[in-house]
Amino acid sequence: MNERAPIRVMVVDDHPMWRDAVARDLAESGCEVVATAGDGEQAVRRAKAVSPDVLVLDLNLPVLPGVRVCQELVAHQPAPRVLVLSASGEHADVLEAVKSGATGYLLKSASTEELIDAVRRTAAGDPVFTPGLAGLVLGEYRRLASEPAPGPAGGDEPGAPRLTDRETEVLRLVAKGLSYKQIAERLVISHRTVQNHVQNTLGKLQLHNRVELVRYAIERGLDEV
Repeated sequence: MNERAPIRVMVVDDHPMWRDAVARDLAESGCEVVATAGDGEQAVRRAKAVSPDVLVLDLNLPVLPGVRVCQELVAHQPAPRVLVLSASGEHADVLEAVKSGATGYLLKSASTEELIDAVRRTAAGDPVFTPGLAGLVLGEYRRLASEPAPGPAGGDEPGAPRLTDRETEVLRLVAKGLSYKQIAERLVISHRTVQNHVQNTLGKLQLHNRVELVRYAIERGLDEV
């Protein structure tokens, strides 16, 4: 366990004392804090330079809002996983962050232990939400799935990408809201294998993130099976 490379984290917040405290807590937990930033433009520039594994991001930033930062960096390669750490629990803010590509959303009222756990789970590819928000996000996925959306060809169309049985099984469990760890335990496979199946599925379907993947699955009723 100790031989594993530390998680490379960048902390973005416009309040210096809060930013420094979060960075210090993460460093003390064994993470490598590779950069910090106090505004959105600075965050994008520095993140592209240092390529963190996880971006701990406040939404309320000067110059460039956090949602825009998230959109720009998630589209950049290599893309960090984004954990929003916000004072706002407003549903609109949560949903906007998730649609922008954030992997998780934690309120600033969370304890240091919860933050550290959230960063580790985010780095592993698991969705992390303050209790009560996960159901909200899944409900939004369902709402989006009821709307027609442009995207890759559906599974029944000629030339559509074919998923293996195991990829379909993993996709079904992702759509049900299970974490990668829970999927690994359910299917008796490794966490890494689950990640590989998800990445392969994203590639085949020409999708970009877990949000789009869940939407694709729900559109096809996989979460109901």
